[in-house]
Amino acid sequence: PAAVFDTLDHPYTVDAGDRMRIIVFGQPELSNLYTVDPQGRISLPLIGSVEVRGQTTAEVEGNLRGKLRSGFLRDPQVSIEIDTYRPFYILGEVTTPGQYPFQFGMTAQTAVALATGYTPRARSDMVEITRNVSGRLVRSQVPIHHPLRPGDTVRVLERWF
Repeated sequence: PAAVFDTLDHPYTVDAGDRMRIIVFGQPELSNLYTVDPQGRISLPLIGSVEVRGQTTAEVEGNLRGKLRSGFLRDPQVSIEIDTYRPFYILGEVTTPGQYPFQFGMTAQTAVALATGYTPRARSDMVEITRNVSGRLVRSQVPIHHPLRPGDTVRVLERWF
């Protein structure tokens, strides 16, 4: 099942909690930071609420370009980058379980480090990751050096003596 989590084959998609920097060239009143709400939408002046959940940043750019072109701007140039990724969660046999800010390039091991390390009962070679893959939650045990994605839930398992 770890093949389901091959993060290099799947482009990053936007979801609730992500904060995007959207720049509409020549339109400073539209250029701003926008946070994706729990329904997976952002709200921009002129065009209102726009569904962005599950889309890549390039798809969101195209979507916004189309909405701005239909009645507001002649040839809108839109640029989007992720300013802040949604958090990840870590639980199980770690000293400080909870929600933590995601940083690009994280692995399960760096997540354990942020949670101030293992408890004495922790299994240190493998973790269980729960991830939203194409709209459904998938759970898989993976090696400790496996890459994380924003929104992942990492569970450090208990070892059996």
